[in-house]
Amino acid sequence: MSAQEKAKAKAEQAKGKVKESAGRAVGNERKEAEGRADQAKGDLRGAKEKAKDALHD
Repeated sequence: MSAQEKAKAKAEQAKGKVKESAGRAVGNERKEAEGRADQAKGDLRGAKEKAKDALHD
């Protein structure tokens, strides 16, 4: 996995965790859901890069 793409995936996951926690703290279900969605996007980005690496090996 390229370092840049790995960093993007981790950043997206972290952003999602913060957004989800903030939404939960203030009772905003929409922000909480957006946070979960951001985390899922980060997970998918990481999985895509791992699959690309597996194909190149």
